[in-house]
Amino acid sequence: MKNRSFWLALGLVSLLGLSACSQDKPAFRGVDITGADYAQGWELSDQDGRVRTLKDFSGKVVVVFFGFTQCPDVCPTALQEIAEAKQLMGEDGGKLQGIFITIDPERDAPELLKAYVANFGSDFVALRPAPEQLPKVAKDFKIYYKKVDGKTPTSYSMDHSAGSFTFDPQGRIRLYNRHASGAAALAADARILLSGK
Repeated sequence: MKNRSFWLALGLVSLLGLSACSQDKPAFRGVDITGADYAQGWELSDQDGRVRTLKDFSGKVVVVFFGFTQCPDVCPTALQEIAEAKQLMGEDGGKLQGIFITIDPERDAPELLKAYVANFGSDFVALRPAPEQLPKVAKDFKIYYKKVDGKTPTSYSMDHSAGSFTFDPQGRIRLYNRHASGAAALAADARILLSGK
């Protein structure tokens, strides 16, 4: 009888422990990468020539997407999702910051970047690594990019990773968002992060 009581008590402790753990973990729609040792930030010039870091956006949920202005579909779709997520969040939309980092600094001059991100919202920020900075930034975020030759030297395209990264208001990397996950998913995750979870 003592043996049976011991095993019942052990089973009850295990069940209580499991339920406590599951209540603490937020139900994110993006891929939870909390604690990752990559995608830790940047120090890059924005569309106005100012050097920006992740600390500049403290207190906001920051979504970072890598792309290029001449992208025909993936990049505008991703940035439009961020813009729509901001709208879905209503008054809290200003606490969601969209950041676009170009993987094509050769063609994406600051003036072009400024005009491009303005299409998605006046508070979007574009960052332009110098050509020599780009490999390190890509490595730091574990993203892929490759120049694909076109018919002329300036008509090339770029293959690249299509997901985005979400940082919490304390500047910690928390989520990887697959391409076309949807604005509603992005808004839901941003609300969770703004709540302090």
